Amino acid sequence: MQDAPKAILPLDSCRFKRRPCRTHKPYHESEPEHLRKYKPPRRPPPKRSPNNQKDPVGVYLRVRPLSAEDEECCIEVISSTTIQLHTPEGFKVHRNGEYKEMQYSFTKVFGVSGSQMDLFEHVAKPLVDDLIHGKNGLLFTYGVTGSGKTFTMTGSPGQGGLLPRSLDMIFNSVRPYQAKRYVFKTDDKNGMEIQCEVDAVLERQRRENNLSVPKTPSSRQKIDPEISDMLKPEEAYKADSVDEDSSYSVFVSYIEIYNNYIYDLLEDGLEDAIKPKWNGGGTPLRQNTEFIPPQSKTLREDQNHNMYVSGCMEVEVKSAEEAFQVFWKGQKKRKVANTRLNRESSRSHSVFIIKLAQAPLDADGDNILQDKNQVIVSQLCLVDLAGSERTGRTGAEGTRIREAGNINQSLLNLRTCIEILRENQTCGTNRMVPYRDSKVTHLFKNYFDGEGRVRMVVCVNPKADDYEETLLVMRFAEMTQEVEVARPMDRPICGFTPGRRYRNQAFKEELSRKLQDRGGPVDTDGGTTFTSNLGRSLPPLPSSELTDPNDDVTLPRLIEALQNRQRIRQLMTDEYNKAANIMKSKLQELESDLISKQNLINEQNGRLLEKDKSIQNNKAEIERLEKKTKMQERTIDMLQKTTKIYEDDKRSLQQELETRENRLHRELSEKRRMEQRMHGMLSDTQHKWEKECDRRVNAMQLEMQNKLWVKDEKLKQLKAIVAENKTPGCPDPPPHQSQPQRPSREERPPPKKRSASPTPLPTTTPVRALHRRSRSAGGEKWVDHKPASNLDLGTVLQPVIPNAIQVSAPNEKALSKCDKYVLTHQEVASDGEIQTKLIKGDVIKTRGGGQAVQFTDIETVKQQLTMASNRKRKSSEETPVNKDQTDGSWTDVETRCSVALEMKAGSNMAPGHEHHGITKRRKP
Repeated sequence: MQDAPKAILPLDSCRFKRRPCRTHKPYHESEPEHLRKYKPPRRPPPKRSPNNQKDPVGVYLRVRPLSAEDEECCIEVISSTTIQLHTPEGFKVHRNGEYKEMQYSFTKVFGVSGSQMDLFEHVAKPLVDDLIHGKNGLLFTYGVTGSGKTFTMTGSPGQGGLLPRSLDMIFNSVRPYQAKRYVFKTDDKNGMEIQCEVDAVLERQRRENNLSVPKTPSSRQKIDPEISDMLKPEEAYKADSVDEDSSYSVFVSYIEIYNNYIYDLLEDGLEDAIKPKWNGGGTPLRQNTEFIPPQSKTLREDQNHNMYVSGCMEVEVKSAEEAFQVFWKGQKKRKVANTRLNRESSRSHSVFIIKLAQAPLDADGDNILQDKNQVIVSQLCLVDLAGSERTGRTGAEGTRIREAGNINQSLLNLRTCIEILRENQTCGTNRMVPYRDSKVTHLFKNYFDGEGRVRMVVCVNPKADDYEETLLVMRFAEMTQEVEVARPMDRPICGFTPGRRYRNQAFKEELSRKLQDRGGPVDTDGGTTFTSNLGRSLPPLPSSELTDPNDDVTLPRLIEALQNRQRIRQLMTDEYNKAANIMKSKLQELESDLISKQNLINEQNGRLLEKDKSIQNNKAEIERLEKKTKMQERTIDMLQKTTKIYEDDKRSLQQELETRENRLHRELSEKRRMEQRMHGMLSDTQHKWEKECDRRVNAMQLEMQNKLWVKDEKLKQLKAIVAENKTPGCPDPPPHQSQPQRPSREERPPPKKRSASPTPLPTTTPVRALHRRSRSAGGEKWVDHKPASNLDLGTVLQPVIPNAIQVSAPNEKALSKCDKYVLTHQEVASDGEIQTKLIKGDVIKTRGGGQAVQFTDIETVKQQLTMASNRKRKSSEETPVNKDQTDGSWTDVETRCSVALEMKAGSNMAPGHEHHGITKRRKP
């Protein structure tokens, strides 16, 4: 790309300074000590555009029609610049439970009814105008797979896309001013050279005769029927204000970026270059089963710091049909595959480059000005990016997974570059944009950092299945609109007078007309043009008509005139002979000079041949060095990629190591906390069970003592009865003597502390140690749970708990405020009376933040009637039962034993005391 004449750098500062050769020592190591401080001149940095005016990237949206009318649509076109994205059913909703609908704005929105011509008029036509006026442009399509990107760029028969319409507009505008083929010639460094018409003819003959150079397709060849009717004649466009005093030539090239490798689609034998080659397949013999990687093109930077594909074929075309024929030839070689979402899914990024070279005519308006600095080269890149895809939806396997991964990675790098560009422009930062991470971003680096107009067409599919991918595309498009690119400057105007071409044509037409008017037939007498002109210059003859035989005037006058003419003619003949002699002498001198010059030319030609040989040798050396440089660059790229892979692996391993160390620290701390907790729980449980065991042992001892005491009392009574039977004559002892004597306090063993409640059964949950004093008598906060179904018995003794919250049903709010819990439960006892149980427990906090109740004690409150049923005597004698019983009735063994058996553990009455069931007398 060459927008304006720029200074040509010296050869030693612009070539062979990219990287030092690895086989030689650096400069500072091979030079003496006093010369090591010298540094070679660096390549000047890229010149920033002096134009401070910037334009944002134009982003246009095109909505593809649904394939079926009954499909759910998630995109609604609100206006010509705004759409609304609806969340389809089945997807995640917003936090507040409502569907989140988002609106996005674009430069222009083309709905499902938008035509290809409308899209071209608003998007590509301004870029073609800039191309003809010497400005660069970039247009690329972006979207998910199956969204219509290739159709937008290429089109179909009768509905030509952006590419064929752009070519048609270019040739409609510059067709009358095109230069002859090979007048403009591309070099290997993204530049353009000018040849004279003679060299152009020789170049054309050489290319036609040389079979090794592929011939460019001619416009007179048969056009492919698939592209024959792409455009309609009424849809043709033409640029305004084309420079008529310049000559134009159009060059096209077509490349694809497949798996981050660049391939030339116009190069012959490309399929064999891309496919994997093994030994035995027509390739040079190598080691056994050694894989030969595909050979790709490399990216280079020209002297104006513009990126270009080195070694890419650039074809000169002279018509839109010929250009599109070249495109279609490369399109058939492009990588496509059948996936679940798209029958012909593009597996690579394609770039079609249109390069327009123009140079002004000379002052006469006849020939092209032979000045390389006056050549202006502008280019328009039409990029069809491959669609982003998810392998789970496309059903990709094997090679398709690798292709999809490379496509998504390159699109991710494009998104990263756009994000950093926006951040640098909006926030004023100076972060490095990673253009080199991908071939796509590296190729178009000069468009974002230099000058040129950039436009993007976002293609979307409105069906609900593509909602998530469409959402990501919308966010990327919204971010891209915030990036600004420098506005291209107008080209410089040469100092020649405008209108030279038409004036030269008018002069030639007038000259040919005059020559045609003055030209006559050739002289039949064999006279020359000089003699005919000489006859016209002689004086005219007088009238020679004789009317009178005696006329003596006419004949003498005619004789005199003829003599005069003869004299004049003789003079003119002498002058002519003299001039001819002079001319002959001059011609002889010129011939001698020509012979001497011819000899000199022959001598110079011999020297030129020697120079040509030396130039050929230098070119061969340059090619060898360039190949070596390419190999070194490829090796460096491979090493850089390997280093990057190793660094990524190292970074991932370090992150994994840190993660595992953190996890190990957390597990150790959790283990320590768990050990402390388990030690605490073990000590608490051990303490509780020790207390429980002591309580149970005391209770068992007391129960065994009571049983032993009962047995002793029975034995004593039995001995007394036997003794009475042996002495019948003796009077009966008084009733109080037959009663057992209660031992004194000194004789009784000290009672052990025991609980007033029955012994609970062993359970799996640990219980707190029970005490003789009721738990409800403390100062804790209680939750008094009294169900609504309980009856009011009207007893004098009522369970009253201070500092209690009475509830009919337990709840979390009440439990969180208290640390004790009691449940008042009523049930029918075995004797038919209602007994009340107070089930008590502790309120503990759970790990999840709630509360739980652990039951620890039960207290029973029972109500009995005062009239107890009389006990029957089961002895052999039948004794009448009287209401006023004496003390002798209690001397019965069974009665006394039953009275003794009614003693309960924990009673206040010690062994040896009787419990008389004497009813209370009521007042009359």
